[in-house]
Amino acid sequence: MADLLADVKDQDALPIYGNPGHLARRLHQIAVSIFLSETEEFGITPVQYAALTVVSAYPGVDQRSLARMIAFDRSTIGDVVIRLEKKGLLDRRAGEDRRIKRLFITKQGMALWERIQEPIGRFERILLEPLAEGEQAIFMYLLHKLVNKNNELSRVPLEM
Repeated sequence: MADLLADVKDQDALPIYGNPGHLARRLHQIAVSIFLSETEEFGITPVQYAALTVVSAYPGVDQRSLARMIAFDRSTIGDVVIRLEKKGLLDRRAGEDRRIKRLFITKQGMALWERIQEPIGRFERILLEPLAEGEQAIFMYLLHKLVNKNNELSRVPLEM
């Protein structure tokens, strides 16, 4: 416990530095920065990567379901889909109900998704590297617990 306190002692300069919301926001900033650095050659954002991952796993998913599956609002996911479509990574096709567009990953999109997996692995290792292996497992367990238990408090809850 003394080591833990020594690690965070310098962070007590301002009360906000101990605030869980502030720390979650900072971790998100750091994660996005590492993600973009490791995946720079691919030119996609973390949200675009999440969308490609879902569409590759669920070909023909509709845009509304995609938004729920990655916990994003429908208007923002619309912009994400348009950008991926313009890059040639996704196709939108009319379903049986012409009002609903089905999403499919293109060959180019699947090739990118497969190539980006190694940089994604590096991103994850770099992000968790400051933690010992046991700490990483505990951190991931606690992170999942916080996200899952607070899901319904989100403006856009994750729905599977």
